[in-house]
Amino acid sequence: MKEVKLKEAAEELACGKVGIVPTDTLYGILGVAQRKDVVERIYKIKKRDPSKPFIVLIDKVGELSIFGVDIEREGVDPWKYWPGKVSIILPCKEQKFDYLHRGKRSLAFRCPKDKNLRELISQTGPVVAPSANYEGDPPLKSMRGVKEYFEGEVDFYVDGGEVNSSPSTLISVKNGKVSVKREGEGLTRL
Repeated sequence: MKEVKLKEAAEELACGKVGIVPTDTLYGILGVAQRKDVVERIYKIKKRDPSKPFIVLIDKVGELSIFGVDIEREGVDPWKYWPGKVSIILPCKEQKFDYLHRGKRSLAFRCPKDKNLRELISQTGPVVAPSANYEGDPPLKSMRGVKEYFEGEVDFYVDGGEVNSSPSTLISVKNGKVSVKREGEGLTRL
């Protein structure tokens, strides 16, 4: 596992690599969302229940169309929450994305506020970004912990120092009503 700068991380991800990168909330295990092999590798690294979808980070609302999401049809105003620390569950019914939505036919998306992170995503396309920890363990807050966990399992990391944040707030919106599925960062925007 090698250390790279954020600008180099985009090149690594674009080549199908997997890395630990600070997001706008926590350290995440990032990989390009449109690469099934990468997504499956992250499930193994994270030891995650294969029925649970990952959150997908995007750099602009227009990227939702990649996943067949029509934001206007869904009646959601993403600018109310984005850019920010709120992840929105939206329908993703296309079978070609089964490896992402895991049969749920929906995915959670977030457009982060951090401009550097969005710049990275603009170069790689949407990325999956589950927290850097094994499922069921608390999120890791420093690179020291990340290195101990994931040495030899990921290709690179970006050291963003200590993070003192919580996971994003996770919501669904149906018929204009917001339902909070997980309280976290960004809850004050609701």
